Amino acid sequence: MHEHHSALGLVKARKPILPVTLVRPHAAFRAARFFVEKLPGKSLYAVKANPDPDLLKVLWEAGISHYDVASMGEVRLVAQTLPEATLCFMHPVKATEAIEEAYFVHGVKTFSLDSMAELEKIRRATRGATDLNLLVRLRVSSEHSKLSLATKFGAEPGELPELLMAARQTADALGLCFHVGSQAMSPAAFGDAMERVRAAIVESSVTIDIVDVGGGFPSAYPDLDPPAMESFFQMIHEKFEDLPISYSAELWAEPGRALCAEYSSVLVRVEQRRGNTLYINDGAYGALFDAAHIGWRYPTRLIREEDSEAELVPFRFFGPTCDDMDKMEGPFFLPDDIGPGDYIEIGMLGAYGNAMRTQFNGFTTEEPVRVSDDPMMTLYGPRSEQDEASNVVRL
Repeated sequence: MHEHHSALGLVKARKPILPVTLVRPHAAFRAARFFVEKLPGKSLYAVKANPDPDLLKVLWEAGISHYDVASMGEVRLVAQTLPEATLCFMHPVKATEAIEEAYFVHGVKTFSLDSMAELEKIRRATRGATDLNLLVRLRVSSEHSKLSLATKFGAEPGELPELLMAARQTADALGLCFHVGSQAMSPAAFGDAMERVRAAIVESSVTIDIVDVGGGFPSAYPDLDPPAMESFFQMIHEKFEDLPISYSAELWAEPGRALCAEYSSVLVRVEQRRGNTLYINDGAYGALFDAAHIGWRYPTRLIREEDSEAELVPFRFFGPTCDDMDKMEGPFFLPDDIGPGDYIEIGMLGAYGNAMRTQFNGFTTEEPVRVSDDPMMTLYGPRSEQDEASNVVRL
């Protein structure tokens, strides 16, 4: 993989025609170390956020030894990339064949479920195995998060006592898990969910060995300034300590976005300008899926040798395909003198950016390039650079 200090160095050296993913292994390493050192529990990286094998290796080197996988593709990928990693199959609805291969071929012992039907499927697929960690997923609110995950999975309170009692008969270790939604903007998201966990334990009267608070840990974006990550950890720790569980019970979490958002950005070229619309060479079918389909805003900066003194104004983007849906409304603020041939770096795309990329309409990318400068925004920078009311560093 080629390496430059920054996007500007790449532009000077190569003037790329296609989009280029800029990867920052040091940023992912820093985020992972933050979780390893400060989260009072075990971190399972949610592979769906970014399955890049190079990223998986960086996280492993930083101390992430457990991986939240949700498909056979992810199971096989992590097993091949990190043979010593512990895999946890956390999709609540799985194919029987996937459970069989995960357990018998790859040694997966941890499975989530949210129904009696799934519990019976796991029992059959593992042929009555007695060494399983079974985590029952309960439905919780996503009201404090930007993207909901509250409608598809999760057992309702009335279903939990029977389901937990049945799972207890099968499990070597029994757990409860939940997901508060993506990009939680308040520690209350986890506090409220942990109250649901407490109620489920009390009502069910079963011994719980694992509490998995799932994902939802936030990253920094132009219009999303979350509280300090430590405030989320503190809330989780306080609520966990107050649960009616044994002293030996384990606390787990499944960070995805928070570990990989700062890992990469994308360098794009402006092909045409019409008023405040820029036609660029990446878009909705590439790394900007979320920008197009859910209106996610990413930090942007003009990459040009000469500094621009023009006023920053709002732009929208059109991607390179022939599809009208290949549109990102933004607004994305850039200098008003930007034009065809200029380059833009779009940051914080390590989470769900390249993971969602397709080759629709024949548009592809160049090989990734490693850069050594810091990401455009970070939650893990030196405290001396941060606002008093926030832990976001804007660079």
